[in-house]
Amino acid sequence: MSYSMSNYQLNISLIVSDLSSKGAGRWGGAIRPFLLAQALQKLGHKVKLFGIAYDQDAPPVTYQDLPIICVPCSYYTGLGGTWRSLTELLPKIDGDIIYAVKLKPSSFGIALLKKYLSHRPLIVDIDDWEMSWFGGDSWRYKFKIKGLVKDILKSDGPLKHPDHPLYLQQIEKLVSRADAITLHTQFIQQRFGGIYIPNGKDISLFNPDNYDPESSRKKYGLENYKIIMFPGAPRPYKGVEDVLMALEKLNNPEFKLVIVGGSPYDEYDQKLQKNWGNWLIQLPKSPVQEMPEIVAAAHLIVVPQQNTSATKAQFPLKLTDGMAMAKPVLATKVGDIPEILGATGYLVDPSSPEQLADKIKWIFEHLEEANLKGKQARERCIKFYSIEAMSEILAEVLEPFQREIKS
Repeated sequence: MSYSMSNYQLNISLIVSDLSSKGAGRWGGAIRPFLLAQALQKLGHKVKLFGIAYDQDAPPVTYQDLPIICVPCSYYTGLGGTWRSLTELLPKIDGDIIYAVKLKPSSFGIALLKKYLSHRPLIVDIDDWEMSWFGGDSWRYKFKIKGLVKDILKSDGPLKHPDHPLYLQQIEKLVSRADAITLHTQFIQQRFGGIYIPNGKDISLFNPDNYDPESSRKKYGLENYKIIMFPGAPRPYKGVEDVLMALEKLNNPEFKLVIVGGSPYDEYDQKLQKNWGNWLIQLPKSPVQEMPEIVAAAHLIVVPQQNTSATKAQFPLKLTDGMAMAKPVLATKVGDIPEILGATGYLVDPSSPEQLADKIKWIFEHLEEANLKGKQARERCIKFYSIEAMSEILAEVLEPFQREIKS
């Protein structure tokens, strides 16, 4: 595979919003910054990750041979603490191109400062609509002098954190200052413009030929069940409750929903266990290198996203976990999911346990046909949703910058 101007190596600084073990580090190499880094490395470029780590006590994030430079900072640090961290971090950012991941002050804001100080080109990658978590465009900060002072000066005052929605709302207005925009869903593209680069999967790591499903099921104690898997941590908007209600409706003791990892934010996992423990098996959080073996144990992958602004802005990585491993995939008609799956999976309406129950029953009654669809899904993943596919598009994004820098 050849890429235009790929013989001209760039030094690219990826700016990540939180490089702590509770931020980007929590998910290892499975999330957007690391996928972009891998795709850029495949083009022959030098890549380093930079960022502030909002967890001073956690060990530094590491990932394979990728250089990661982070400055620890207290979560409620205030403007003074943030500025001290910035003065340490900014001189270390040495890329020919600055590439900010997420439209946040703690990534895009830092990148903008570096752009103005160094006159280097800036790309921003938008992998979420950050304001969707706070009500979207309708969110307003209630300006009251007493409350404002308290929010700024109190030891845990919300305005001490640079990713407060007040700041997120303002940083959106600066997106046009970037020299290029990349993103991974049509929803975000319609809102901000830019170039669509879907999340790619490492198809050599996620390769079903390397794993035996029966052996995987035995290893994880799943051999006695028909495994319906959500290969990630549950959150309310991810629709896991709908699957559990569907299993309750089917009332087949052979069916089990397996989730991998748990919520780092609250006790949502305990709620699921309390209400639907008979149908639920929870495996511990695992590094990305172990996920293919875990996914191999599944008979069916489910991605039951609910229909919200937040989910429409997301590219569910669980989807391509299943596709790359040639598993039948059952998902909801939300956001880009129908486009990603094409004709290689099964779709139902969001928030519809009845449709999920009917389709789960049908799939297990026609498992041979479903497995053939899974094989087609892997072929589609290789063609459109691999790291190599990301690299092809990134080569086009970078070409004008390469030409300018080279001249």
